[in-house]
Amino acid sequence: MNRSGLGFAAALMVGVAAVGGVYAQEKPSQTKLTTEHYLDLERIGDAQISPDGKRIIYTRQQVNRLEDKWEPSLWIMNADGSQNRFLVRGGGARWAADGQRILYVAEAEGKPQVFVRWIDIDGPATQVTRAVDKIADARWSPDGKQIAFSMFTPEAPKWSISLPAAPKDAKWTAAPRIVQSLHYRQDQVGFLGDGRTHLFVVPADGGAARQLTHGTWSVGAGELRGPVTFDWTPDSRTIVFQGARDFDNDVSYQRGQILAVDVTSGALRELVATKGAWTQPSVSPDGRTVAFTGYPEGKRTHTDSDLYVVPIGGGEIRKLSDGFDHDPINVRWAPDGSGLYFDADDHGSRNVDFASLKGGVKTLTHGAHVLSLDSLSKSGVAAGALSDPDHPAEVARYDLGKPDAVTTLTHINASWLNGKTLGHTQPLSWTSSGGAHVEGWYITPPDFDASKKYPMILEIHGGPYASYNADFNYMWQNFAANGYVVLYLNPRGSTSYGQAFVDGIDHNYPGPDYDDLMSGVDTLVSKGFVDQTHLYVSGCSGGGVLSSWVIGHTNRFAAAAVRCPVIDWMSMAGHTDLPLFTYSFFEKPFWEDPKPWLEHSSLMYVGQVTTPTLLMTGVLDRRTPMPQTEEYFSALKVRGVPSRVLQFEGEYHGTGSKPSNWMRTQLYMMSWFKRWSRTPAGAVVDSEKTASAAADSVDAN
Repeated sequence: MNRSGLGFAAALMVGVAAVGGVYAQEKPSQTKLTTEHYLDLERIGDAQISPDGKRIIYTRQQVNRLEDKWEPSLWIMNADGSQNRFLVRGGGARWAADGQRILYVAEAEGKPQVFVRWIDIDGPATQVTRAVDKIADARWSPDGKQIAFSMFTPEAPKWSISLPAAPKDAKWTAAPRIVQSLHYRQDQVGFLGDGRTHLFVVPADGGAARQLTHGTWSVGAGELRGPVTFDWTPDSRTIVFQGARDFDNDVSYQRGQILAVDVTSGALRELVATKGAWTQPSVSPDGRTVAFTGYPEGKRTHTDSDLYVVPIGGGEIRKLSDGFDHDPINVRWAPDGSGLYFDADDHGSRNVDFASLKGGVKTLTHGAHVLSLDSLSKSGVAAGALSDPDHPAEVARYDLGKPDAVTTLTHINASWLNGKTLGHTQPLSWTSSGGAHVEGWYITPPDFDASKKYPMILEIHGGPYASYNADFNYMWQNFAANGYVVLYLNPRGSTSYGQAFVDGIDHNYPGPDYDDLMSGVDTLVSKGFVDQTHLYVSGCSGGGVLSSWVIGHTNRFAAAAVRCPVIDWMSMAGHTDLPLFTYSFFEKPFWEDPKPWLEHSSLMYVGQVTTPTLLMTGVLDRRTPMPQTEEYFSALKVRGVPSRVLQFEGEYHGTGSKPSNWMRTQLYMMSWFKRWSRTPAGAVVDSEKTASAAADSVDAN
């Protein structure tokens, strides 16, 4: 980490002017977390164990204080955690099958490029790609001779007009952008223009990359544009991947094919005939079977995935995960080909499971934690990341033959936590409307006294098809360190509780999830230590949807911080980079039936809002773009509701990708919350005006 910018955070916290001219200042503390401590936190993940199980490479991210960004680097250690040392700048490391080389991705010439490094030989790494567009998802061929990767390939639109020639030295305005694809923009990227994502291969020693797939279709996950999932066959002759060859994924939602491409000829064939949203293909060790996840085509907004297998030549698919009602993640074949290991979220925890080819799923690891299956050696020893509410993620190793014996190998954030007293995290469960069983957690301040009353923040997750889980969250611990009780929960629609729970908001969002949020607040308030005159609500993205919905349906909260919201579904469908996802929330498009679109838009309830509202969105946001925030702000201002907009520079979706903005987000929120309270009768009290009136009274006397 670059330590030369030590004054950066201190200057920020003292000098950042929060709303209304009030400064958000934290008292320095040696025993509690503060915002400034965030700059010393390190992120750990993507642990890759070598094929022989003897070494592990992992990605370690640290804050560059001068350039205001997270920087990844690769570290290597023995499988017992010894000789932990820096290796190279970059990320995305993957071992070659011989265990002697790794590939990784690092920036060069202004673009991510693939590099290869010999592990036990001194000398620099070899840059093997010279791509002019952004590449991703690099993977070795089993014979170690080639590397496959995906890359966006732009297509120049063809439209000729007879424009008169410009005079010499004229400065005419540049030609307009021509847009003909529905998905011409992407969050975290910006303007895409027309183009497709395709697979390429490049010699492992470097050379010209060769495009494997072609056409007006894309490999990958369609609108959501997640990582391109693909795998090589053991003979290095074929790549099996997720794609969209036989339909226009520009206007198709929840569709994906499992395809195979011959690396020599480029010949394509489809493995799964059943229409559905298929992804995560993984080829068995003997090359005869392909495992994949997904679900048949349907009309739900969200469907939990199952695990399937199909012969490598195509044919009838077979489900392995009957009775297992959770999404398989990080699917990996057992070395002996007897089945597949994967991790999955279940009631807010993540553990590792095994699906046998004979049928049935068995949970292998247990605990209220988040344990990932990042990689697997030939002997069945796994590496991943392990975290819980009191500990940030660290690298862990576990033998899948004895899976509950998980060994934490790194303790990178141990000294950072040393001497700090964290807030205490406790589970909470209750019964909501319709008999729904809902779960969540709450964090109490480090010096908590149950006989006292504390302000409370309800923090709502995004998605909405996502979930909070049992891992470490700095933001909430920081709020707790500043005297707040923090409530976070998984209302209906949250994943990890099964399809029926997800379906609670299918074509009804927001809906009963509001009941779950309010009954959760009621359950915590009933414990007696929450000050009901100081209740606050916040959330980003899907949490922005619900926090804006909450204040339109109740006036119990003293203030709100609505971050990156959707408040108008009709305009959202035209603003967002996920238009098909937006349309999927409704049975019919708005031109056929606008009523549900309006009934589920927070903007339609702004006439009932009395809650002082702080709105926060990134100026580059393509997912829930700024016009959503501006629409809501304008309506609040016209109604006379106290409100402010913070437009975060340099941010796409969310407000915390840059370390300074992450700190600003919390400081502004706490400053806003400290300003407002409600009397038991429900009147809003502005502490700034109260203080000003008191000062005027003193002056008058």
